[in-house]
Formats: sequence, C-alpha cells, structure tokens
Amino acid sequence: MNPVADVLISKEKIAARIQEIGAQINKDYAGKELTVVCVLKGSFIFMADLVRALNVPLTCEFISVSSYGNEKTSSGEVKLVLDISKPLDGKHVLIVEDIVDSGLTLKFIRDLLGVRNPASIACCALLEKPEALKTQVSVEYTGFKIGNEFVVGYGLDYAQKYRELPYIGLMKA
Repeated sequence: MNPVADVLISKEKIAARIQEIGAQINKDYAGKELTVVCVLKGSFIFMADLVRALNVPLTCEFISVSSYGNEKTSSGEVKLVLDISKPLDGKHVLIVEDIVDSGLTLKFIRDLLGVRNPASIACCALLEKPEALKTQVSVEYTGFKIGNEFVVGYGLDYAQKYRELPYIGLMKA
C-alpha cells in the first residue's frame, strides 16, 4: 500500500536544491574544514547527497536523538540515543537535519554540541515547518519550507517505513 496521497516535492526539485545549498556552503566554508553531523535516522539520505555536492574538506559524524517514537507528532521530550564520536574543539560544525518542525530537537542538538567548543555551528535542514515552531532556532541553510503536513520519503519516515521513497510526499490521512 502506498502511504502517499500526493507528491509534495519531486526528486528532481530536491536534487536541484541540494546543488544550490551545496554551492552556498562551499562559498561560506571556503578554506575551512567542515565537520558534518548527520541527525539519524531521517537525515542520512539528505546528508549523503549533500556531502557529494560539497568540495570543502570534511569529516562526517552521526548523532541520534528521539522525540517521536512511532507517532506523527513530537512528544516534546528529546532524548540522546547516539552521540558523535570525535571532539569538536575548534571545528566548524554543520548539523544536517531532515526536518525542523517544533524546533525542540534542533535546539537540543545545538545546545549539546555548542558547549563542546566548536569554532562555529550551523544547521542545514531539508525541510522547515515555520507554523509548527515551538522554540526559536537558527537554520542557516534550508531546502524547502512546508506547511504543517505530515510528510514521508527521502529519509523521512512513519513508524520506520517509507524512507526509501525518492521524493517527499504528503501522508494519507
């Protein structure tokens, strides 16, 4: 059964936008080394495509937090599941997030990594839901702003399913 009611953002639009974001990051971090922190699990596809669009020296780290479980809305309580493996002292950090909706997860991660003495910290989110924000957070690079719909595909899931869809689709009600 296909859970998608409608394709919201095509794979072609995603690919083009990643190239644009990559060009901006390359410009902003020219001459610097970047530590790219992928927020698992939803960001792994986006991060893989994004780092291929970058031409600055970089290393990849992974962090996992949980605030959803198998629900369509955040519980509001963010828990660290997997921490990064390397120190961030003096590093330029780019957090790669699949979606910023309440902002609580990103705030948690920015606060957690921010006390580790990075030279800089920024966020790149594939999707932002401005209407759903519960706390103010900075997102320096945004793929697309969407409404308050529940979406799946391109790494985003519902109950750990549908991450493999090559586009972002609206979930059927």
